[in-house]
Amino acid sequence: MILSVSRRTDIPAFYSEWFLQRIREGFLYVRNPMSEHQVSRIDLNPDVVDCIVFWTKNPAPMLGYLDELNRYDYYFQYTLNCYGREVEPHVPPLRERLQSFISLSERIGKERVIWRYDPILFSDSYTPAYHLEKFSVIAQTLCKYTQKCVFSFVDTYVSKNSKSLLQLKQRELPAEEMDYFLKNLAEIARENGLKLSACAENLDLEKYGIGHNSCIDRSLIEKIIGTPTDVRPDGQRPYCRCVKCDDIGAYDTCPHGCVYCYANYRSAVVADKRKQYDVNAPILCSKVNELTDRISVRTVKSYKKQSIL
Repeated sequence: MILSVSRRTDIPAFYSEWFLQRIREGFLYVRNPMSEHQVSRIDLNPDVVDCIVFWTKNPAPMLGYLDELNRYDYYFQYTLNCYGREVEPHVPPLRERLQSFISLSERIGKERVIWRYDPILFSDSYTPAYHLEKFSVIAQTLCKYTQKCVFSFVDTYVSKNSKSLLQLKQRELPAEEMDYFLKNLAEIARENGLKLSACAENLDLEKYGIGHNSCIDRSLIEKIIGTPTDVRPDGQRPYCRCVKCDDIGAYDTCPHGCVYCYANYRSAVVADKRKQYDVNAPILCSKVNELTDRISVRTVKSYKKQSIL
């Protein structure tokens, strides 16, 4: 099993203690986001957890717990860009995030910290020139502490973030501007020795030397764990190249408040759910009701290929 922690919320930033408590107890519950009364019990035994993929904008709260993860293989997807408070109102200052990135990389190795400059949003304030300038500054700072940068362009979801993006005057780039932007983005990455890849983008990127990324990356996982796997593809959305994983997060529980987010776009719901947070509970920001919830044990297994002698 590959554990995703988590696409749905920032567990390292806000729920590190809860996650480590679940590791200590060896299991957790997760609610099905498409069927709220369906709850799965997931085994966290290292024998079945092949790799953990952490997603975060602020790993600092988890740094003190890394020694407790010694029985597990893992890597971090660290989103680090440079927007103002009107876009990312509760993300720590850039200087703090850069230092957290460096500290994390020094602890676990630069091959296990992926930098995400994601998502890229264009507006009157956030122009291609703005992004190229900030991307260059961050790349020069992080180039010794990561091997790879992943980017994507902001997606609009009508029922979720479209109103917020409209208020920001978000716009699409004409073809010539996009060509100029991608050429220069790729050049900055090359100058800093970074492999540049795009996440779930339907674009012709080969001419720029930009790859198509797998965030739940089979090849990286196999390199980290030191053995081949038989995990199958399981793209989460069009053009996604990820392999199958089990996500343990909960939507509408992340208080970063990023206006482009599709997973945590209702601030009142986030505040209400966070009131239910209990570091010792088996489920995140929720309570299991044995009368109305259907609890089942999720079948999990290791994807490691067994050698034949």
